Amino acid sequence: MTQRLHLVFGGELVEPSRNVFKDVSDIHIVGMFPDYKSAFDAWKTWAQKTVDNAHMRYYIAHIHRLRDEEAAASATEELGE
Repeated sequence: MTQRLHLVFGGELVEPSRNVFKDVSDIHIVGMFPDYKSAFDAWKTWAQKTVDNAHMRYYIAHIHRLRDEEAAASATEELGE
């Protein structure tokens, strides 16, 4: 069975329109998850907890893709290049 690891993390951005963290040492690591669904659930929980702060953002990183360079990038990954 293929393992699909996902990392959920977030923090305060310098400005809401850019994906640049205000303080990298203050990034909140929510955790590592074995599948997208559990990662999404964790992401949604923390995104909702911080919805009143426009500078806070949470992300899901597809860690399994770091191990499999043959995997195609998602649309969100292509935007960041």
